Amino acid sequence: MQTKYSKIIEVVKSRILDGTYIPHKKIGSESMFMKEFGVSRHTVRIAIGDLVKDGWLYRSQGSGTYCADRSFDKTTAISRKNIAIITTYISDYIFPLIIRGAEPFLAEKGYQVSLYSTNNNVETEKKVLESILSLGVDAAIIEPTKSARSNPNINYYFSLERANIPYVMINAFYDELDPLCLIIDDEKGGYLQTEHLIKQGHTDIIGFFKTDDRQGAKRKKGYIKAHRAHQLPISPENIIDYDSEEKQSKPKEELERIIQDPNRNPTAIVAYNDQLVVSLLDVLRTYGMKVPDDISIVGFDDSYLATATEVKLTSIEHPKQKMGEQAAEMIIRLIENQRAPQTVPIEPIIYTPKLIERNSTKKVR
Repeated sequence: MQTKYSKIIEVVKSRILDGTYIPHKKIGSESMFMKEFGVSRHTVRIAIGDLVKDGWLYRSQGSGTYCADRSFDKTTAISRKNIAIITTYISDYIFPLIIRGAEPFLAEKGYQVSLYSTNNNVETEKKVLESILSLGVDAAIIEPTKSARSNPNINYYFSLERANIPYVMINAFYDELDPLCLIIDDEKGGYLQTEHLIKQGHTDIIGFFKTDDRQGAKRKKGYIKAHRAHQLPISPENIIDYDSEEKQSKPKEELERIIQDPNRNPTAIVAYNDQLVVSLLDVLRTYGMKVPDDISIVGFDDSYLATATEVKLTSIEHPKQKMGEQAAEMIIRLIENQRAPQTVPIEPIIYTPKLIERNSTKKVR
């Protein structure tokens, strides 16, 4: 069980890291902390004393307690030679390939890599950002968490900027920050998925989209645009949205419901990614449906899963390892730019999607 003393320390550190407490500004009185945490003055003084000793706060005689300035000048400081890579999921699907692309280049430049996973959870992202701000890194490569939603951790990114810690975002980005990023054109990818099926004669196409991430929202937009471009009406019940917490259950449940409905007879599926396709294939097998004879399906990312099952999947290519390599190159340029500003601007990278055709789709008879 967390003690009241450690709770005070944790909250004060969090407020410093998220920018609530600004360097060289008062943090509040002992009485305020006594009231907020329901503790004695003695407990407050011990906690504040330890924070002063560790460099988080400082005292001014007769004036009060202030937030310390934990930033430093990167042009004169000794590099820690440590770069954080933060992904939503670290050990499965396409993420190891992204990391594999980044690590060798960073190692060649003499940098160690610290890997973090948020599991696409904003509270976990908060803890990860607090960790890298506390421990200190030279820079960070970050895949944002629930990037389609307003993120409560934006202040931590401002803290990275105040601490002169450059970062780039991969796969998605937070619109509010407008950061340097490396992304695939997800809207175009969703368009290509859908158009491929429409050109094969499919008119009743289900779309599954994980819409708490920017990628899913953009892919859904591409799905809608392809229907409009080909003057094909969209049935609202054919668009299935789900979020990260529902990804193991809702898509499968919705597909089962559609298959069991005698009034529904879709001929094709556009899937958010290849990982989802594998899950949906389990449902189709259960009901004796064959791909592509009974239903066509298109994935996204052209991952190893696209060829790992009996169904060789038509999918949208994702740069994966190349994205990791170029993210590493970009972050090193940002670090070097702090020490010796470059004249050539560093620009975001947007990858053009490409459809890889295999045998999971066929023309409608």
